[in-house]
Amino acid sequence: MKVFKFGGASVKSAEAVRNVAEILSLYNSEKIMVVISAMAKTTNALENLLKTFIENSSQKIEIFNEIKQFHIDVLNKLIPATDKEAFIKLNKHFDNLERIINSETTAKKSEYYAEIVGFGELFSTHIVYSYLKNKSFSCDWKKATDYIITDDNIGEANVKWEIITRKISEELKPCFNNNNIIISQGFISKSENGKPTTLGREGSDYSAAIFAYGLDAEDITIWKDVPGLLNADPKYFENTQRIGTISYKETIELAYYGASIIHPKTIQPLQNKKIPLYIKSFLNPTYEGTTIQFRTYSDSLIPSFIFKKEQVLISISASDFSFIAEQNLSNIFQLISKFGLKTNMMQNSAISFSIIMDNKGPAMLDFIAELQKEFKVRYNEHLELITIRNYNQQIINDLIGSRKVYLEQKNRTTVQLLVK
Repeated sequence: MKVFKFGGASVKSAEAVRNVAEILSLYNSEKIMVVISAMAKTTNALENLLKTFIENSSQKIEIFNEIKQFHIDVLNKLIPATDKEAFIKLNKHFDNLERIINSETTAKKSEYYAEIVGFGELFSTHIVYSYLKNKSFSCDWKKATDYIITDDNIGEANVKWEIITRKISEELKPCFNNNNIIISQGFISKSENGKPTTLGREGSDYSAAIFAYGLDAEDITIWKDVPGLLNADPKYFENTQRIGTISYKETIELAYYGASIIHPKTIQPLQNKKIPLYIKSFLNPTYEGTTIQFRTYSDSLIPSFIFKKEQVLISISASDFSFIAEQNLSNIFQLISKFGLKTNMMQNSAISFSIIMDNKGPAMLDFIAELQKEFKVRYNEHLELITIRNYNQQIINDLIGSRKVYLEQKNRTTVQLLVK
């Protein structure tokens, strides 16, 4: 049993969907659980639709029609018009979405988020399933929310492992007796009382890992538009290298520091059952890619670089030059939580405390204004936070050059530098 996850870029068009079928045909003797994200940019479009729905803006109809037409056009390029069932089922999903956006708004935006934005995965999986079925693949379509059960946290729900494991084992696994491929959705889930929830943005990786855990899969492959894990984002770093093998532990560390690798929660269920994770290119599916597994022997062979732009350095001190004590820190962290901010780095001394954060615009300014009621606050904007795993001094010197370093932290394997 294998689990494949295809992200939005891998199903962004009719041509991309055909490519998915070609990849699956390379594994025609295997049983495969296929988890699919919404088609490229659909999640963003649905978030815009949600916004206009909450605002009761007339724009919602225009956005809805654009989303619908895009998906209908893709299906038209894949399926002959005579296959009426495929179009009827896709239109049924759109009818359900249209019914919601034409209803009266009775709750906050967050209450509708999972219900509206989650349609993207239903659209994409229906299109892929219809195409595979038309090409005589042995496959079936299943709704992820029948198996992935969570708490009531709508935007980034916590999964109920005991329920999920039982449902996948007892209800989903037997479906492979009559099918080689099961198609389902990433990202979406539901609570125990049936309320729609999601696993968070980019949560489809996590969905695939949950299915792999429940199915006791032999491995999981995430198909991307890169040849595997790279040691840096090519947008910011010219001489990137592919990482051939990396451990679960190192992957979690890189994700913690902000590397755009995979959804951070993905690793835990795989590590618990020692299920290897492969990152491969859907553009070159026979290329070896990257293997993520439990052994750590190769973790230090290649340095990794993580770049975070538009950082803010906030330095906080007591107005009377007294110590920054535990109570002060408690108050500061309560404000961080209140304004929905996240710290990327911290440093403290006897009379000051410095934090580095993403610049969140108005929320950041409101946070600073609140701090200034109790503390003396200085801040610097438009900085860059660079994290290097498995560094040496020459690497640091080459990377920093003549730039000003505002803050630096080191341990045995990691250095973080705040620069301008």
